[in-house]
Amino acid sequence: MTLVQTLAGKQIVIAVTGSIAAVEIVKLIHALRRRGAIVQPVMSAAAMGIIHPDALTYASGRETIQRLSGMVEHVQYCGDEGSAALLLIAPCTANTLGKIASGIDDTTVTTFATTAIGSNKPVIIVPAMHHSMYRHPAVVENIERLKLWGVEFAGPKIEEGKAKIADTEEIILCCERAVLQKPLKGQRVLITSGPCREPVDDIRVLTTRSSGQMGRALALQAYRLGADVTVVHRDTFPCVNNVYVETADEMRTAVHDCFVRKGADIYISAAAISDLAPLKIKGKIPSGKSIHLDLKPLPKLLEEVVKKYSPRTIAFKLGRDQEKMADAMISSGGIEMVLINAPETMGSECGEYVIVTRGDKFAVSGTKEEIAVAIWEKLLQ
Repeated sequence: MTLVQTLAGKQIVIAVTGSIAAVEIVKLIHALRRRGAIVQPVMSAAAMGIIHPDALTYASGRETIQRLSGMVEHVQYCGDEGSAALLLIAPCTANTLGKIASGIDDTTVTTFATTAIGSNKPVIIVPAMHHSMYRHPAVVENIERLKLWGVEFAGPKIEEGKAKIADTEEIILCCERAVLQKPLKGQRVLITSGPCREPVDDIRVLTTRSSGQMGRALALQAYRLGADVTVVHRDTFPCVNNVYVETADEMRTAVHDCFVRKGADIYISAAAISDLAPLKIKGKIPSGKSIHLDLKPLPKLLEEVVKKYSPRTIAFKLGRDQEKMADAMISSGGIEMVLINAPETMGSECGEYVIVTRGDKFAVSGTKEEIAVAIWEKLLQ
């Protein structure tokens, strides 16, 4: 599947320190390049004791910087007029964190960091160390100090007594957010995503074919563009606030709670919220015989949100030939955009949508990520 080139033409310096997690960096470099980035590796002497510089040279297609020369590489890439869009320090040890926070630059990596911070270039640090080291008061203070200077952090994930390097997808998303222009900075985006599961008995559920891929793509694109994103669903997406729900009633309660607690500027109703729920049968329905299910209609969450909170609202409509219904939804007020898709697109990686706004209508197709990019471009116009 072709990825959207979110980092096309962006030069990222990836600085590697002496953590065992350095073995993950070849994979990370490949992932950055698949998004279109130009990757320049830099290694400390300690890092070279864990992974050979040739591995990063091969992965990036650029000679790995192992020492600073008369070419003043740190200024060439991360100075005021430097060519790098971002300095990514991954993995970063507790030792290197302390040096950067103290302005010490006695390795290639720390010299690049001092230069980038002094030039106000975006810097992302990806810590990786034992959890006991990560909890050390000095490390905690150094992280907070660096955050005050505008340095951003990805991860770590705490597992098996270790503060492990963040997942590659999370690191990539943080890089994308750092180098894009953040047109949604300060905006709170609330998205409902995926299917609901209504219990039929203690074992069975009534649900839909929705996979949540469209909601995921919309949420991650909003994050890339700088938004504070909350997703109400039954899954877990990286880099956003996840609110776990199963049923339509739980989704309704969670959405109202999100609006009451922190509000939302933009609401996207991408979930296949159940219109009907069965009256649950106690126990397990015996197999081998016919049964009758009583289905009760459920409240329309979209209508409640528009009426009570009045955010910028984007709705989805399933089925062909729904343009008139979409026009009516927009004309009634409160809904800014309606996306119409066919049932066969549910659960697939690609789709075809008709985007309807007031006075405009056009079709988009491609992967769910490509469609999400088109939707946000339209919303930001």
